[in-house]
Amino acid sequence: MFRWKATAAAVLAAAALTLAGCAGSSGGSSTGSNSGGTLTLGAIVAPQTFDPAGAQWGNASPYYQAVFDTLLLMKPDGTVEPMLASKYAYNADKTQLTLTIRDGVTFTDGSKLDAATVKDNLVRFQKGTSPDASNLAGVKSIEANGNDVVLTLGAPDPALLNNLTRDAGLVASEKSLTAGDIATNPVGSGPYVLDTKNTVTGSSYVYTKNKGYWDKSLQHYDKLVINVYSDPTAALNAIKAGEANAVKLVNNDALDQITAAGWTINKNELDFQGIMLYDRGGAMNPALGNVKVRQAINMAFDRKALLKTVASGYGTVTEQVFPTTSAGFDKSLDSTYKYDPAGAKKLLADAGYPNGFTLDMPTTSLLGASTFNLISQQLADIGITVKGTDVGTNYITAMLAPKYPAAFMALEQNPDWQLIQFMLSPTATWNPFHYGDDTANALIKKIQYGDTGAVKDLNTYVVQQAWFAPFFRVQGSVASDASTSVTMMSTNAFPAIYNFVPKS
Repeated sequence: MFRWKATAAAVLAAAALTLAGCAGSSGGSSTGSNSGGTLTLGAIVAPQTFDPAGAQWGNASPYYQAVFDTLLLMKPDGTVEPMLASKYAYNADKTQLTLTIRDGVTFTDGSKLDAATVKDNLVRFQKGTSPDASNLAGVKSIEANGNDVVLTLGAPDPALLNNLTRDAGLVASEKSLTAGDIATNPVGSGPYVLDTKNTVTGSSYVYTKNKGYWDKSLQHYDKLVINVYSDPTAALNAIKAGEANAVKLVNNDALDQITAAGWTINKNELDFQGIMLYDRGGAMNPALGNVKVRQAINMAFDRKALLKTVASGYGTVTEQVFPTTSAGFDKSLDSTYKYDPAGAKKLLADAGYPNGFTLDMPTTSLLGASTFNLISQQLADIGITVKGTDVGTNYITAMLAPKYPAAFMALEQNPDWQLIQFMLSPTATWNPFHYGDDTANALIKKIQYGDTGAVKDLNTYVVQQAWFAPFFRVQGSVASDASTSVTMMSTNAFPAIYNFVPKS
């Protein structure tokens, strides 16, 4: 799974997973920051592997954070602090990052953390199967020097520190890297240990407390259970029955019922939903190569109505892919394209398409027919005929192949450089046609070398050139019971496990 951890996307990812069974006992009765009983969480996906070299983040992050520590720690507000690296520093031109590895950390197999182990983990991730392996693509060499690990880059990477707080920064014990069973029997230095005997793959994951954990301030419970609730009804039933302490919700359809049950809704807005106009160069569909056509598509959508209908009104309409926390965010850009079918038709005519054209798009029953029908109808109103092909659970694969010039999708609004490398640069995973132009590429280079002002210029350019047709930022929701306090992340769909705390 890629970093598209949004409402619709998560449904797609979770489709093939086994529905979770009942959770363990609620664990909020104990008091004290390190004396909670059992924390039972509900997640919407299961991990595909426990091997850090194949790890995924987003909604899969709690499974990994329980067992492994990361080199750096992301705080809820997005700031980065030391973790397994007790300190870190760049050279003057930010092409070399030195990580000083923390003393006194022991893996749960009894082995000691050292620089060589960190190096081996980084190299494995860089060469591994994780969809985020490209996050270390700019690292040209990794060397262990005494108690330091030195990463040398071909060019500055403003996202590197953030990436080392995620799956790229996970560290497993040296012995486990070659044990042959790391995919199912992970060994880390994290706050918990996977109980493989009581874990049911795809359904329920049980962890016991790592009694020798080096940072007790991050360890709030004696036991952790993560159940998979990929179906919204199953999640709601677990909440009503008190079978969990906190549950990540697939959608916001039942918030009234959840709050009526005495639960709290913790929320953030990390993801946007809309039409991804991938074929901006017109290679597969020449019409999309014309900026007026892409602008017309943006004018075809009644964003407020879509937010109300598709997301039950929980979210904020937007026309830009950079988040409100970005240096490039400009509120005025959200008024660039008013809902104007007549104006959209005129733009299509000016572009040479007075009778419209046909647009191939993938669809899947997992998205719900009503959403796709609404999108198709609003495009039909300006003369664009949507030809939908049901690709089932291969929705993501079909887009990234790429087999379609455009698609409805939900993508994460990352911090600036991560977002650029995620969906804007010619090499970005979510730029499957590898589109770029001189203006955008020049701005991206400026940002890479520290010109934060260029972020706003890039955002403005992307909106004006209509690279995408965003509808809204959807509200991500985590429901928690009366015994559990949750602090949401500003940079991830699922809260860090350290940020679930028993209430006194």
